[in-house]
This record gives sequence, C-alpha cells and structure tokens, in this order.
Amino acid sequence: MSDEGLALATKAMNAAGQDDAMVADFASRYRLLEQGGSGMIPEATIAPLLEVDQLDQVQVDPEQARDALAHTVVLRLNGGLGTSMGLDRAKSLLEVRDGLSFLDITVRQVLAARKRYGVRLPLVFMDSFRTQADTAEALAKYPELAVDGLPISLLQGQVPKLRADDLTPVSWPEDPSLEWCPPGHGDVYRALYSSGLLDQLVEAGFRYLSLSNGDNLGAAPDERVAGWFASTGAPYAAELCRRTANDRKGGHLAIRKADGQLVLRDTAQTPAEEMDYFTDEHRHPFFHTNNLWVDLRALQSVLGERGGVLGLPLIRNDKTVDPSDGDSTPVVQVESAMGAAIEVFPGATAICVGRDRFLPVKTTNELLLLRSDLYELDNDYRLVAHAETPAVKLGKQYKLVGDFARLVPHPLALRQARSLAVDGEVAFGRDVQVVGDVAIEASEPTTIADGTVLEG
Repeated sequence: MSDEGLALATKAMNAAGQDDAMVADFASRYRLLEQGGSGMIPEATIAPLLEVDQLDQVQVDPEQARDALAHTVVLRLNGGLGTSMGLDRAKSLLEVRDGLSFLDITVRQVLAARKRYGVRLPLVFMDSFRTQADTAEALAKYPELAVDGLPISLLQGQVPKLRADDLTPVSWPEDPSLEWCPPGHGDVYRALYSSGLLDQLVEAGFRYLSLSNGDNLGAAPDERVAGWFASTGAPYAAELCRRTANDRKGGHLAIRKADGQLVLRDTAQTPAEEMDYFTDEHRHPFFHTNNLWVDLRALQSVLGERGGVLGLPLIRNDKTVDPSDGDSTPVVQVESAMGAAIEVFPGATAICVGRDRFLPVKTTNELLLLRSDLYELDNDYRLVAHAETPAVKLGKQYKLVGDFARLVPHPLALRQARSLAVDGEVAFGRDVQVVGDVAIEASEPTTIADGTVLEG
C-alpha cells in the first residue's frame, strides 16, 4: 500500500464536487485503514453502562416540553435503498400500511405534531445521491412541509469504494455509479456543516436536533423526550431500550475506561471472539436505538473548531462492488456511524425509552409485523400496538419485498400469536389468524385459505 490509493481517491472526489471537509474526513479514515485499522473496541477497554434515566420515571413540565419542541428540528436518515430487501429506490418509499410509505407516515407525524403543539418543527431528510430524486418527487405532494425557507433535503456525501487488495478506487465500467458509496450516516454532521444548514438553523432560533433512521416510525416527535433533553443541558443524548434475549444485533453504549467517556460499540467494532460479551443482555443491558438528540450550538462549536470534521471512529465495511453479485470485485467501504459522535461530546448522556420508540424495518419479518393487526395508526400517525409483539421468522422465500408482497398480500391477524415461523413457499389468504406458537413447513408451494385460523 502507498499514497497512490489516497491520491486517486482524492482526485476522484474533487472531480465529483465533494467539499474539502468531505475529502479531509475520508483521508483521515483512509490512513487508519491503510495502517490496518478496523475500528475494533475490545471488551477490555470498556466498562458496561448499567444505569441510565428512564423516560417513564422522569418529570417534565408540559410547558417546558412544548418550548423544547418549539426549538427542535427533525432530521431523518434517508440514504438507504433497502437493497437487502430487493429494493432499487429509497427504502422510505416502501408502503408500510394503509397505503402509506415510511416517508408519508413520517411527514404526517411531523405535521400532526406541529398542529397539536403550535410549533414550527422543520423536517429534513438526509438523502444520498441514490435517493434524492425519488424522495423529492414523493415530497412534492406535501407543499406545506417547508418551514421558513429551510430546505427539506440534505445531500449526503459520496466516497469511492476501494479495492480490497490494494485500497485503490475500484473501477466498474458496467455501472460506474457502483464505484461510489455513501460514507455512512456519520456524515450527517459534516453535511449539516458544509451545506450551511447548521448555521442557518441556529440563526433561525433552533436549538435541538432530533436524529433517527428513516425506517424507524417509532421515533415520532415527542415533547417528553425533547423536554428531558433540554432540561439536562447535555450537548448530546442517545435513546436506549432495555435488551432482551432476542436483541442480539445493534450497537450498545459503554464507558471507555481510559477517560470515562461514553462510546458506541457496534457489531462491526466487536472482535469475533468477543461476540458473547456483545450479545449478553445482562452484561450490556441496553441497546442503542439510533434515536439521537444534539444541541445545535454545541455541534456548531465543535465542527467550527475542527473544520467540519468530527473525526468519528472508522468502520470498515467489506462488500463486493456490485451488492447483487457476490462474485464481483471485493471492496472496502470506509464508513462512520452517527451514534459514534457521543464520544466527541463530554457530558453526553442517554435515556431508556419504551419499545414504542423503536420500530425499525430491516427485514420482511418486521414489515409483516407492522402491516398486521398488531398496530394501528392513531390520529397523530403514531403506530399504536394492541398486543405483545410475537417472534416472526420467515424463510428465504420472503426475503425480497416483491416475493413477500406476492405471498403475504393481506395483513395477518397476530394479536393472539406468540411466534410464527415459516419454512417454504407459503401464500397467505385474506383474514388469516395466527394463535399461539405456529410453525409451518412446506416442501412445495402451498396456500393458506382465506379465513384460516392457524394454531399449533
């Protein structure tokens, strides 16, 4: 390895119009990668986080809560395509329920909160170069969304995918767009800074930023959390949920022994031989929801001092240049996580929230749940659960959204279900009900008739 790879990558980024902060941030990660860095956080370097505030136990004055929400900006990550589910456009455009997409429900949650509390509450989507056009088209039907001339879209940066063998930018003439990737959602801070939106928000009188994944409809505007965050005076806070034996994925916060600072450790940052520690819900009792709260003035100060580069930990993501072709050129994607910013802010804190604040859709298993009778949308477009969430495990036949929609065209009745496991190609008719623990194995295509009650 030499300086050649970085020089070629820098040249490509400059030609693509990436700003100086983006190039500098990439260069710092490239050097870590070149030196063999992987961003690993060994268990010996951290102590578990065992106690945090509980949202259902904190007292927040209603007027202070409304005032905090009045000074809050909502930002949703919207750069993902959902390729693992077979999608080729913004994942936020996937229909969730009642004919509404993630994007539709998110917008309506914000509009409802504005009406209920009489606040401005701007909504911004951080798009990638792959999702910006589709998102703009979908948002055109909400002309009332823009606030005080603020943009509703923030464009994430893009960086070259690097050949795994020599760390030079990969070449893929079949589809040159696949030579590029977003630099992880940790780029949100740099994007706010470089675009000028951060300064614009502060000048407009906004103080707090609510950040979350675009596919987590549980992260609706919440005056209680906003009021709690404002009352702490902290520069940064993360929402956590208590882990169960089923919560083996996703990151967790820990205390760095070297300086007592809170840090985020993700799966990709855990040595393989230490995954037992990572997945132990007793050792690390809370998981990280990626719902974040940031003091805009504190962020403005830190980014100003660092030239727009927070210097977040490296995440090395090993892929193939064409995600749909496992035999294509192996590449390394240089990324960062926005939740890792917690280690940049002394005095950062966290709060434990209910599961209603964490309803992501990473697979069709979760999509099945959100489309079922377990949930309803209330008048504020919040998803309200009517029963305990059963464990769902669908076979490989349901992995892609197109196949899932064909096999499960109607919502299932799951309010009396404890678990559902399906192995094989099984098509479900209308008004199918699942009771208790149900396991279905099909060696050939099978159809469950309309109105069937599945039990045992």
